[in-house]
Amino acid sequence: MLDMVISARRRDLGGFEVGRVLPFMKRRMVGPFIFFDHMGPVDLPPHVPRSTDVRPHPHIGLSTVTYLFDGEIMHRDSTGARQAIRPGAVNWMTAGSGISHSERFDGPIRETGGRMHGIQAWVALPETFEETDPSFIHHGAEELPIFGETDVSARLIAGEAFGLANSVTTHSPLFYLHVELDAGARIGVPTGYPERAAYVVRGRIEADGHPYEAGQMLVFAGGDDPVLRALEPTTVMLLGGEPLGPRHIWWNFVSSRKDRIEQAKADWQAGRIRLPLDDDREFIPLPEEPRPSPEPMS
Repeated sequence: MLDMVISARRRDLGGFEVGRVLPFMKRRMVGPFIFFDHMGPVDLPPHVPRSTDVRPHPHIGLSTVTYLFDGEIMHRDSTGARQAIRPGAVNWMTAGSGISHSERFDGPIRETGGRMHGIQAWVALPETFEETDPSFIHHGAEELPIFGETDVSARLIAGEAFGLANSVTTHSPLFYLHVELDAGARIGVPTGYPERAAYVVRGRIEADGHPYEAGQMLVFAGGDDPVLRALEPTTVMLLGGEPLGPRHIWWNFVSSRKDRIEQAKADWQAGRIRLPLDDDREFIPLPEEPRPSPEPMS
């Protein structure tokens, strides 16, 4: 049974647009997924300006996972990690007690331009892992299991689904998949999780007899076994997991405690969260005004 549909809200990040799906006023999280941005698709012109880059900025209490369909982004963070993010790979950064990172167009795309298209999601950490040491793990596309049939292909990005698992380390039960469907193809939504959703990246699907299009997230009630049918060639992300309980979010900080958010703000302002080791010449300052999120997320 379909619980609700969330449409992406377009936001300009100063060079390209993203579709913000989570958090949403009436549905702040799906399982541990607390943030979900659809980046692009956008065709960047040659000589991409550095103003389009995402300068160093901090996180606490979450893991970020950046997944690309097209393009390339250079990741650098304060653990010393430096990794080119390319289509089909998993780049899982755990902020824990505090990390900073940057995302820049430092590869060939800087000079030649090209298509950028991907998803960035944040996964909240359970309370026992909120203060874990920061880390960054990269898994190439060839390391991730791909399964399906003639008209369906799915890549397991993280977690467990359809009886499969991979080596991506997660901190709570979840699933995250990239699915490609030919017109007329069907796929179910993984069972065994109390909170589940499907996001249409491109194309159109049918669920419960109704059509849904790119930029819409379908959130399902627990207990049912929904089936998605592609009305045309379609890309879908399937996600969900066990809920973690209420979370506060302010700017790039996530925590089960308001006072920890305040501490993170003070730490960034005072320079106590170090910058990426080879990208420490600039950073994004703490916003002067808090972003609207007066209630904890659950």
